[in-house]
Amino acid sequence: MRAVIQRVKEASVTIGGVQKASTGKGMLVLLGIEHDDTEEDAEWLSKKISRLRIFDDKNGVMNLDIKEIDGSAMVVSQFTLHAKTRKGNRPSYIQAAPPEKSIPLYTKFVEKLEEELERKVETGEFGAVMDVKIVNSGPVTIIIDTKLKE
Repeated sequence: MRAVIQRVKEASVTIGGVQKASTGKGMLVLLGIEHDDTEEDAEWLSKKISRLRIFDDKNGVMNLDIKEIDGSAMVVSQFTLHAKTRKGNRPSYIQAAPPEKSIPLYTKFVEKLEEELERKVETGEFGAVMDVKIVNSGPVTIIIDTKLKE
């Protein structure tokens, strides 16, 4: 699994002109799932993200996690995070898992993140064409890949 985590002041997802989800101060997680990803990857990644100290303390130092600031989270599926661009100009998405594998793992990741954060996590809609609007705070953007966890 590959995640791009952005610290946000606010974020929203709109599908077909209708807002599906929105969130205030917290994080937006763009999540890509590969063929060989597992539930263990979902669990490890949710724990890692929930404990990321990317929010400022009273001294302006990134020393607090999302729970400590009472922040909210949104997860949006994004298979394009696994694009391969070495050959040619059209990205290949062959590493991205098909929906029958991705949807259950995406759902599991969201469930695990909700458990870790002890609150509801907003989501986009898997497979939909979404307009994602963010106000990135900092900017702070972190990339985590479960294949590189050691």
